[in-house]
Amino acid sequence: MKKYLDINVYDAIQQRLKLIFEQFDNIYVSFSGGKDSGLLLNLVLDYKRRHNIDKKIGVFHQDFEAQYQATTEFVTRMFEDNLNDIEPYWVCLPMGSRCAVSNFQIYWYPWNEAEKDIWVREMPSMPYIINIHNQPFDFYRPDMPQEDVYAEFGKWFARQKKGKSVCLLGIRADESLNRYRAYANYRKSIVKGSKWTTKVNENFYNAYPLYDWTTKDVWIANGKFGFDYNKIYDLFYKAGLNIGQMRVASPYHESAKQSLNLYRVLDPLMWAKIVGRVNGANFGAIYGRTRALGVRSITLPPGHTWRTYVKFLLATLPEQIRNNYVDKFKTSIKFWWRKGGVVCDEGLQELEACKKYRIRHNGKSNYNPAKDQIQFLGTPDDTDDIKSTIDIPSWKRMAICILKNDHLCKYMGFAQTVQQTRRQKELMEKYRRL
Repeated sequence: MKKYLDINVYDAIQQRLKLIFEQFDNIYVSFSGGKDSGLLLNLVLDYKRRHNIDKKIGVFHQDFEAQYQATTEFVTRMFEDNLNDIEPYWVCLPMGSRCAVSNFQIYWYPWNEAEKDIWVREMPSMPYIINIHNQPFDFYRPDMPQEDVYAEFGKWFARQKKGKSVCLLGIRADESLNRYRAYANYRKSIVKGSKWTTKVNENFYNAYPLYDWTTKDVWIANGKFGFDYNKIYDLFYKAGLNIGQMRVASPYHESAKQSLNLYRVLDPLMWAKIVGRVNGANFGAIYGRTRALGVRSITLPPGHTWRTYVKFLLATLPEQIRNNYVDKFKTSIKFWWRKGGVVCDEGLQELEACKKYRIRHNGKSNYNPAKDQIQFLGTPDDTDDIKSTIDIPSWKRMAICILKNDHLCKYMGFAQTVQQTRRQKELMEKYRRL
């Protein structure tokens, strides 16, 4: 296991769990059924039992209906085998889940009662399952985005309890920059100098006690301590994936799109239902790792610039989806034209050395006072000759967003906003009736 000075990551997490159990009255684990959250849940339960702690641990699982059978089996084992030690929250509610395999819907809706005849699997029947008929949440509204269900559950959990509450998440910094930022944000409020904690509100925190573990550490711990895990990872290994490529996620989500075809190979019975559940799933499985969805290097069709190609692509889309992209693209163009963004030092040197880019310094950035804001006086068609960064505007980036069904335009650096959530809610209502 990875070691820092005189302590390895296992010993470090024991210290973190000690602090968590001492500082918080109520604890729950966000459990997806993947390797990281599975290990975290096992470590928490192991610590609780070894130290004879009486309090039950909340376990929150968002069930997205379409998943590997092995994932359902693992989640079931973790709930059923630990009922004496956990407070179960297995949530099977209709909720908007992002769909990256279709140009015709931004969201799909697991457990939507109106589509019960095409559900990928039957609703679990255990008495602790939370569904549309027995849900106790004061925040829930039909078809709200899954991110909102997740975020609001934590606040609801804290409101039901006395004292301070914490959600434990199996986020590791080496998985992605966004996950590293959740840990490294220097502006957040934390517990007793522990940067792996984040204050959400007065009595509720998030904590990331696995933040410094590597993927290799996860599997060493599972093997060394004999922890149960999702057996789909054994099939991933047999299919030739290395441990860094193995991912458990909703098959229609952007993070799983490139491995969608594995469902057909590893879980063929589930695959037949997944194809019929969401429009575009089969296309995504065939082309998810090809140029058709903008994953590999794409080439410009003859006779087009990237700007004209974007306009062509937009013209092929339904009006609501087209307007969603247009709003994002306009926001980006106005931002870089009127205000400007921060560019890394290497990227700025390349831009200034290449005379074809019309740029201007626009004063110091409020976000990073050590850097200038760089305005683009016109959006470049592409920035292929800038090798040090892609985080600058271009019509090519817009085209790739469309080709990837990247409805949030994350490839262009956008995050979901309150306004975007409201707008997408309106679109969801229209698309649900199609």
